[in-house]
Amino acid sequence: MTTLSDETHLDVHPARQVLALVLALAATLPGVIVRLAGLHPPDPAAALLFGLAIVGAAFLMAWAAEVAQLDISAGLAIAVLALIAVLPEYAVGFVFAGKGGHAFKTFGAACQSKAAAAAGSQPSCSLALANMTGANRLLIGLGWTMVVFVAWRQFRKKGQRVTEVRLERSHSVEISFLALACGYCLILPFKKTISLIDAGVLVAIFVIYSIRVSKAPAEQPHLVGPARYIGGFQTARRRAAVIGMLVVAAAVIVLCADHFADALVASGRTLGVSDFLLVQWLAPIASEAPELLVAGLYAWRLNTNAGLGTLVSSKVNQWTLLVGTLPVVFVAASGSLHGLPITSEPRLELLLTAAQSVFAVAVLVNLAISNKEAIWLFVLFISQFVLGAVSHGDAHDAQRIGYSVLYLVVAAVILVRQRVALVQLLRDGFRAPYSVLSEPR
Repeated sequence: MTTLSDETHLDVHPARQVLALVLALAATLPGVIVRLAGLHPPDPAAALLFGLAIVGAAFLMAWAAEVAQLDISAGLAIAVLALIAVLPEYAVGFVFAGKGGHAFKTFGAACQSKAAAAAGSQPSCSLALANMTGANRLLIGLGWTMVVFVAWRQFRKKGQRVTEVRLERSHSVEISFLALACGYCLILPFKKTISLIDAGVLVAIFVIYSIRVSKAPAEQPHLVGPARYIGGFQTARRRAAVIGMLVVAAAVIVLCADHFADALVASGRTLGVSDFLLVQWLAPIASEAPELLVAGLYAWRLNTNAGLGTLVSSKVNQWTLLVGTLPVVFVAASGSLHGLPITSEPRLELLLTAAQSVFAVAVLVNLAISNKEAIWLFVLFISQFVLGAVSHGDAHDAQRIGYSVLYLVVAAVILVRQRVALVQLLRDGFRAPYSVLSEPR
């Protein structure tokens, strides 16, 4: 069992951390009350209340999952905690995949008819992929770059000139498996469905990755904020707090995820805003908030290896487990073996997301992100987001294809130039024992 040393509590402010826990719990209450009382507020208000509930639950779940690392063996922690931590992020995607599956069960091969569309088959499947692509791009475009920018600012305040954020050699494992997943996901935009075969491959990559990472030597987890505060409790009290937080958070997500998804779509129609756009960006922002906050706190404390490493691990989970489980949910709901349909708009979003992921892997092939590379990651993400929000039809399609080609071309140039580093990265990631990875390159 791991324990926190007295030194880790020197900068913990109990009142501040208790306030954070109370605020997270309070954020869940309005949505839960509306749900249990059977109230029907206007759609935008419902989306806000249910969204806040999921944000609060996501924070509780993230903090509990962090603290649980003190009581769970390394191998079990990787397998179990990865599933716990991603539940808020996957909830909305699962809801839409399930709705699409149910509609497909009703309309079968005619699911693209107007009647089927009205019942939610194709739109729901498209929205499931919208949520997934938004979450993946947000993690890189905002998350990874935020760590670099925050660290740069903190070093500058100390009078130090730091031009990059580096990862330890052991993170070659995550980046190598991310590269493997990226290579496979590049074929998805050229398919009509994401099938159970695709699901099997991606989930297998995640399982093998989990087994590989489970061999890492045990080490004291880096806890920050409320997780650090709870980690200082006596064993019995700490475990009770973790279990209670997980149960409450899971219950809130189960109660609110479906209604949040429905309210988000209805709000788009009410406000005249694209429901695809709302689901792609608002839902992931709600579920990704805890991870981004924790990574930002790591960077603020100049623990950049933990901050960026956490987000790289999350990207592996999302690009394997999330993409792989959506068709499983669809198949279970549809009662068939038909894969999750990929229509024109999600197809281009998949291509853009895969291209951005390849570019991100290319940037990290030398285990570092420079300030200039972070700026490029951020500028490309933000500019594409803005152009995507204001462009429509053929112009929007051309813009997504253009950015995809740009990402892939630049990634290819980087990988050619860094081919020696790429070979070393893959050798370390797939083959080298952790005793070797603990040594510098």
